[in-house]
Amino acid sequence: MGRIEGIWVKRAHRGPMDGVPEATLVAGEGLAGSVDRSRRRQVTLLEREAWERCSSEVGARADPSKRRANILVSGLSLARTRGRVLVLGSARLAVGGELTPCERMEEVAPGLQAAMRPDWRGGVFAQVLTDGVIRVGDRIDWEDDVTETYDVLATAARR
Repeated sequence: MGRIEGIWVKRAHRGPMDGVPEATLVAGEGLAGSVDRSRRRQVTLLEREAWERCSSEVGARADPSKRRANILVSGLSLARTRGRVLVLGSARLAVGGELTPCERMEEVAPGLQAAMRPDWRGGVFAQVLTDGVIRVGDRIDWEDDVTETYDVLATAARR
């Protein structure tokens, strides 16, 4: 079991990430009020522990909002979780895959992009399956039935 450590909304493409204490997840769309969503990449998540390892490896102390993910989590691993469902309060997210770190990570700290490549340390993207309000400090956990998750992802991909 883990927890939500941070939530960020992006109001404009390449714009600043605004930290918020709570946000609404909208099924089939993403984080309400945030831009740069797509059908597959509705929400992005970053694991705090992975960010801290990467930052330490390159000798930086960068704020995790610089990764430009929507949700910072701690206490559970996001590596190799494609197809799993993450439960955040009443909301449910289906992990679609790994987020590849982009060249903007080099602007944060030299070497950070390469440090984020192994073990999905750049985070994951997900689709919102069930609406819900999430808050910093909320507990999060994985849903048990992985078979159902693959069926949900296949249905979402056909839409």
